Amino acid sequence: MRHVISALVQNTPGVLSHISGMLASRGYNIDSLAVGETENSKLSRMTFVVVGDEKVQEQVLKQLQKLVTVVSAEDITDEEYVERDLMLIKVEALPGSRSKIIEMAEIFRAKVVDVSDVSMMIEVSGRESKLEGFVDTMRPFGIIELARSGIIAMRRGCPK
Repeated sequence: MRHVISALVQNTPGVLSHISGMLASRGYNIDSLAVGETENSKLSRMTFVVVGDEKVQEQVLKQLQKLVTVVSAEDITDEEYVERDLMLIKVEALPGSRSKIIEMAEIFRAKVVDVSDVSMMIEVSGRESKLEGFVDTMRPFGIIELARSGIIAMRRGCPK
């Protein structure tokens, strides 16, 4: 099962390395990891996606909560939350295929952000499944390069 874990951590040098190293050393694979400063400049929010059963999820949370730099950590998978992932994708775009690529981008509410003689770069954001669908749609054109930010997520409504 896929677990989305949101953690507030102290915004200090090395905290990302420390936390990801601790999880890796215990054999937990992180499918996605995104981190950024919050509204409080002393705190950062880390969003992890880990795959495993409930025992894996429990152990990841326990290990995170033991760390001094972790203020709080919770699995929000079963909560109502909003999730986003950002992707830049560069595809082959010869003159005959450009209009079709632009049409597909519009369907996915994506935005063309760069154009060259032979390629187009498109920005798309949304749920992981939307991005994967867009990648599948672009494969026939020829994907040159792709970069993703990783999932960020926040619980909906007021905090507990």
